[in-house]
Amino acid sequence: MFLSDIDIKKALEAKEIVISDFDEKRLQPASYDILLWNKFLVFWRHHTPYIDPVKKILPEYREIILNDDETFVLHPWVSILGVSIDYFGSDKYLVQLSWKSSLARIWLLVHNTAGIINPGHFLNITFELCNLNSVPIILRPKMEIAQILFSKISSPCSKDYKKVWRFKDWEDNFVSYQEKK
Repeated sequence: MFLSDIDIKKALEAKEIVISDFDEKRLQPASYDILLWNKFLVFWRHHTPYIDPVKKILPEYREIILNDDETFVLHPWVSILGVSIDYFGSDKYLVQLSWKSSLARIWLLVHNTAGIINPGHFLNITFELCNLNSVPIILRPKMEIAQILFSKISSPCSKDYKKVWRFKDWEDNFVSYQEKK
């Protein structure tokens, strides 16, 4: 069962949900719109002859950081990683990421591989962004990029995500597949 806007507000007031810099204007009937940050990881394909995840031969990326007034041109059939400005999570609720229909209609794929955020995981979420259109799409820091939904789980979890988690902060989440140098 997904939380309604009324229930999301109650859970925020009870500190059962955390959303940094909560803005009621972004609260939808059963979701909350989150914003794109100014950090991107761009696949440097000229430096990566191939990818073999089993042998840990992974792509090389460049980090791009924009000023708030700058734009990122996402060309057709190009995929990048981006991250949300919003830091969020809950010890009590499961969080799911969903596309914004307005962006889906222009063929901007906004995806989070995990699909769900377990109770106990608090993060700035990493997005896979892919332009499936035949023309470039402009991305801007602070644009609405996706929405999050909160759902009740049937009983408390037997495992505490804070003890089993892989990603302790947004940077770990952003570059989790790469060896830290």
